[in-house]
Amino acid sequence: MEEKLVRKMVNNCLKQYYGEESQPLSESDLKEICERVYRLKELEPEARLFELVNDVVYEFLTA
Repeated sequence: MEEKLVRKMVNNCLKQYYGEESQPLSESDLKEICERVYRLKELEPEARLFELVNDVVYEFLTA
């Protein structure tokens, strides 16, 4: 899975919560979210990447 694509999808998902101007996550947080997406995709290869990214970002922000 291409890391640039996942990072872009995560950043786009975060815009839903924080808008265009702010990025509340550190580089390590972003990396952790991407790792969670990769693990879920391995467990559920048929799942749509878009849905996995949205689920992981939501869980990360609400935890």
